[in-house]
Amino acid sequence: MKTLIILGHPDGDSLCARLAESYQNGAIEKGGEVARINLGQLRFNPILKNGYKKVQTLEADLLEAQRLLKWANHIVIIFPVWWSGPPALLKGFIERVFLPGFAFKYRENSLQWDKLLSGRSARLILTSDAPVAWLYFMYFHPALNMMKKAVLEFCGVSPVSVTSFGSLKDVSEKKKEKLIYKAYRLGLDDT
Repeated sequence: MKTLIILGHPDGDSLCARLAESYQNGAIEKGGEVARINLGQLRFNPILKNGYKKVQTLEADLLEAQRLLKWANHIVIIFPVWWSGPPALLKGFIERVFLPGFAFKYRENSLQWDKLLSGRSARLILTSDAPVAWLYFMYFHPALNMMKKAVLEFCGVSPVSVTSFGSLKDVSEKKKEKLIYKAYRLGLDDT
């Protein structure tokens, strides 16, 4: 399996980064091919300045990200939930990379669209200080719905598996190690 791991946390020394590394180790151990994008290391403008009415030239890092998305048959996106959504850097990456004509294409005179990333599966791994049940109960988990339904499934990526780790505000290092090991197991199991 060809797996692309996207680290959506801008800090390369975060729990999300450790989860990404652990997932990657599991996937490699299972024999999969793995590529990784650490958004905090990319050089690009995350602002879609004119919306979709004008073409905004893609930076080299974003062209490489599109190449890797086409290459992969399994996409893993790991990110923290901040203010019930993904970090601004991840949102900007999506707006700049998952473009019409690349990830989807509207049909002329139709409400339908072509899902250009079909044939791929995905896993979302989310972390939050809030309990996961709270995110569902109070807010219907907007970060999860956005990433799963409005981005990945909209573009044809299916199935999309989800792993949410919550109540992490004051979690112990021992508990973090258990979560990191779980990410390793997911890397083994998904590939």
